[in-house]
Amino acid sequence: MKKLFKTITALTFVFAASNAFAANTEFLVQIKDHKFEPAEITVPADQRFTLVIENLDKTLEEFESGDLKKEKLVGAGKKINIVISPLKSGEYKFFGDFHQKTAQGKIIVQ
Repeated sequence: MKKLFKTITALTFVFAASNAFAANTEFLVQIKDHKFEPAEITVPADQRFTLVIENLDKTLEEFESGDLKKEKLVGAGKKINIVISPLKSGEYKFFGDFHQKTAQGKIIVQ
């Protein structure tokens, strides 16, 4: 019985730790010279994460993604957080609405 309790306790700890890590995973994407850097990020499948978008340019930009169903303004010199619900494996494109020719990116979910 003692061994079973220790095993359950250990599994509970591992599960809680992995959930805490998944809930706090952040990926930084910067906007510089009207481009996303990095333009491509890889994230784990089936885990919630936060995109931190930092606009280093002196002009307003809008992060937009039809694939993610997200759009949010990012002021010049500002930083925003976008929480992304767990995604299935695949590619999800995003772009800067005010500079669509240069501000292109994608999230690869594995």
